[in-house]
Amino acid sequence: MFVLGIDPGVSRCGYGCVEGGPGAAPRVVAVGVLTTPPSDPLPGRLAALDHDLRALVAEFKPSVVAVERVFFQVNARTAMSVGQASGLALVAASQAGCEVVQYTPNEVKQAVAGYGSAPKEQVQRMVQTLLGLAELPSPPDAADALALALCHLAMAPLRARVGATKR
Repeated sequence: MFVLGIDPGVSRCGYGCVEGGPGAAPRVVAVGVLTTPPSDPLPGRLAALDHDLRALVAEFKPSVVAVERVFFQVNARTAMSVGQASGLALVAASQAGCEVVQYTPNEVKQAVAGYGSAPKEQVQRMVQTLLGLAELPSPPDAADALALALCHLAMAPLRARVGATKR
């Protein structure tokens, strides 16, 4: 399975492509951060992010795109920004014919670190360990995107079983 994890944000949008499957150790295919200048007008930034997200999906052709679900934000402005970027990622993946899944930050932390309230540093260290990386993945947006992809690899067998029982 080839999963593209997206940690949405308008200024900084992390992405991480991970390949894995039953009995195979997951491996990083690509990781990075898409950025837009905060000084630019929002419509132009969203258009640039949309273009970059579509290009990522077209280049890597993931079977699944895992996007962080906006679950709770103290700052309403941040929540709106993350929601806008998340919507772009969902549309880009859907229009490319990818399966699209969403996970909350707590679900990702639980799947990767075994604790839903794990601090960012612990999640980064577990991502490093699970993927056999020589260094801590950074910046945090990229590490979070890799964690999203790993979360889906861990959850996919359960999701498949639950889906099979609903048929």
